[in-house]
Amino acid sequence: MYAIIKAGGKQYRVTQNDVIAVNRLAATEGDEIVINEVMLVSDDKGVNIGSPYVPGAKVVGKVMKHYKGRKVRGFTYKPKKDEHKRYGHRQYLTSVEITDIKG
Repeated sequence: MYAIIKAGGKQYRVTQNDVIAVNRLAATEGDEIVINEVMLVSDDKGVNIGSPYVPGAKVVGKVMKHYKGRKVRGFTYKPKKDEHKRYGHRQYLTSVEITDIKG
């Protein structure tokens, strides 16, 4: 059984006991979260596709930890103008363990 969910503006394919990294959620570590934006649920009975979401379906997960992702370095310049700029970015992420899929 698996599901496709929408969390933080991105879509993830999850199964039970998966650990995924999503954009920072407003929940504390150890909290249980419920994701209602389920776009597809597949089990042994068949596939349910939502338009846009499957009614009554939800995915339950547990917040494992909050952390920062790897550093992404960027560089911009304008030729012949002596303008150079370096920058870096680290995204705030949340690790979520999927405990149950209810479809």
